[in-house]
Amino acid sequence: MSFRRGVVRQSKFRHVYAQAWKAEHCIDDVRVSRVTWDSPLCAVNPKFIAVVIEAGGGGAFLVVPISKSGRIDQSCPTVCGHAAPVLDLQWSPHDDNIIASASEDCTVKLWQVPDGGLTSPMTEAIVTLEGHSKRVGILAWHPSAFNILLTAGCDNVVCVWNVGTGELVYQLADAHPDLIYNVSWNKDGSVLCTVCKDKALRVIDPRRGTVLKVREKVHDGTRPMRAVFLSDGKILTTGFSRMSERQLALWDTKDLSEPMAVQEMDTSNGVLLPFYDPDTNMVYLCGKGDCTIRYFEVTDESPYVHFLSLYSSKEPQRGAGFLSKRGVDVNKCEIARFYKLHERKVEPISMTVPRKSDLFQVDLYPDTASLEPALLADEWIAGQDAPPLLVSLSGGYTALPSKHRDTLRIKPKHALQDSGNAAALHSPGHVAATTGTNEVEEEGQHIQEPTREIDENTDGAKKEDDVLNELLAEIKALRAVVLAQNQRIELLERQLARIEDGDV
Repeated sequence: MSFRRGVVRQSKFRHVYAQAWKAEHCIDDVRVSRVTWDSPLCAVNPKFIAVVIEAGGGGAFLVVPISKSGRIDQSCPTVCGHAAPVLDLQWSPHDDNIIASASEDCTVKLWQVPDGGLTSPMTEAIVTLEGHSKRVGILAWHPSAFNILLTAGCDNVVCVWNVGTGELVYQLADAHPDLIYNVSWNKDGSVLCTVCKDKALRVIDPRRGTVLKVREKVHDGTRPMRAVFLSDGKILTTGFSRMSERQLALWDTKDLSEPMAVQEMDTSNGVLLPFYDPDTNMVYLCGKGDCTIRYFEVTDESPYVHFLSLYSSKEPQRGAGFLSKRGVDVNKCEIARFYKLHERKVEPISMTVPRKSDLFQVDLYPDTASLEPALLADEWIAGQDAPPLLVSLSGGYTALPSKHRDTLRIKPKHALQDSGNAAALHSPGHVAATTGTNEVEEEGQHIQEPTREIDENTDGAKKEDDVLNELLAEIKALRAVVLAQNQRIELLERQLARIEDGDV
C-alpha cells in the first residue's frame, strides 16, 4: 500500500472530469462559419458568447448573453460590419462589453456590445484599425495594459495599437519571413512569442522591435504550429513531427537549444489549439475536427508536462471558446468551461474537480486576473511593465467599477469631445476629421462647460472612492478570517480522511 502511494503523483487536478451540459442548455441553430482558418471561431467572457457565423456578402458574428440557451432565431441581430469573412474574435480583458474582430477585409474593428446583448444589427464599429495590406487573422489583447491590442496578418506584419486613440504604436514588419501562425503575450506583457511557417519560435520585444531569441525547427512537420507563454516564462508549443504525429513541447526561454519535454499524441491532421489557465497551470488541447479535448498539468518536476485525461464525444468540434476564470461556477468546483462549436450548435462543457465539501475551495481558486488594468496604455508604451491585477473568487466574482476607465472617459482628447461617446474607445476616423485648430478654438466655449461638470463629478467620485475603500478594507479583513477558517476545516477533513483510511 505504501509503495503504491509513493509512485502516484500527488495533484489536486488528477481527477478533473469533463461533462457536457444537457441539451436544453445548449444554443441551437447557430450557423458556424466554414472559413478555412485555424482560429477558435468563438470568444467567451462572463457576460457574452460570440461566434463567427456564415454570412452572405460579408462577415458577421453572433453575440448573445452567456445565459442564453435554446434555438437562435434566424432574425436574431448580429454584428455585421465587415466586408469579408471574420477570422478571429477576442473580448477585451478589461471591459466585458468590448470585442475586437479581425477579417479578410484587412481591417480590425472594435465593437461595444450593450448590456443584455444586441437588439438590432450592429454595423458601425467604435474603432476601425487599418494598417494591414492582407487579411488579418490574429488578435491578442495585452494582459495588463488598458487598450493595447496586437494584430497580425497574412502580410507577415505584427502591429501593436493603442485602441483608445486608434494609433499604431509599434509595427514589426521584418521579423517574420513567412505566414505567422499565432502570437502570445507573456504574463506581464513585456515580451511576446510567435510561431511562423518557417517552423521557428521567436521571442520578441515589441517596444524595441527586436527579436530576442529564435529557435529553428520547433517541430519538424510542415503543418501549422501554436505557441503559448506560461506564467513562469516557459513556452508550450504544439505542432507535428516529421512523421505527421501531433506533438506537444515545453521550452525554457533561457535555453531554447533543446525542449524540456516532448509528448507525441496521435496522427490526426487537425491543428491543436492550446488554451492555458495560469491559475491552475493546466493546458487544454482542442484539435479542430477532433472529438476530444486533452488536458495536461505543467509542473516544475520532470517530466514537467503531465497528461491528466481527455474528454471525448461523438461529434467533432469546429472550434471552441474558453471562458475566463471570472465566469466559472465556484460553488460546483468548476475550474474551466469550454463552449464547443458543432456545425449548428454551441455546447458548454464543464471541467470539474470532485470535492465533497460545499465550502469555497481556496486551493482550486487562487486570485485570478481582474477587469481592472494594471497599466494605462501610455504607461506601457513608456516602458512600464506590471502583471495583471488579481481578484478573489471567494463568494463568486462581482465586478467593481473601474477607476481607469472612468479616468479615460472624463479626459477625452479635445478633438473627440464633440462626439458625445462615453466609451474609452474612439474611432481614429473622428480624429482625422476634427484635428483642425480652428474647429477646436471655435468650440472652446463648449469644452469649458463640461470641464466644470467634470470637476464636480470628480469630487463626488472621490467621496465614493473613500466609502468604497472603507468597505474593501472591511471585506479584506473578513476574507482573511474566512480563509483561516477554511484552512482549519481542510486540515481537519484531511486528518479525518487519514483516520478513515487507517493511516492513523
